Amino acid sequence: MKDQSHSPTLLIVEDSDEYFEVLSRIIMDISDRPLSIHRCIDGDDALDYLNHEGIYHTTGEHSNPDLVLLDLNLPGTDGREVLVTIDASKHLKTIPIVVLTTSSNPKDIQTCYESGVNSYLLKPMKIDELRYLIRVLLDYWFKVAILPTTSKVEGREY
Repeated sequence: MKDQSHSPTLLIVEDSDEYFEVLSRIIMDISDRPLSIHRCIDGDDALDYLNHEGIYHTTGEHSNPDLVLLDLNLPGTDGREVLVTIDASKHLKTIPIVVLTTSSNPKDIQTCYESGVNSYLLKPMKIDELRYLIRVLLDYWFKVAILPTTSKVEGREY
């Protein structure tokens, strides 16, 4: 069993307020340890958060998330573009990315895996199915998988 002393950070990139509320409530209900959840509502916001730019520019420590749940169909810069940008960035490409979307388009699936996504999941429409999916996802990523550690870039923790 993995050491669970670290409190993981989860970045959820989701434009739907309703879906985010349901998702975050389920995560908090089933998580057996403290978990920090941050939400970005579109791709531009997510890239600013990950690159510590815009409103996320700080002089203090700001760690990257341990896991990103990314919707594909976002306003502005969509999830596909976010994946390409993350994959091209040396300090971001080791962050595990799970796409959680309604798109079952084979082209989207192929493109996402080619862009470095770690997993591609379809959003369940039933609450009990979503609860099961999130439980399995959290157990795998935060109890079983060994995640990369943060690294320092330009004096800031990433």
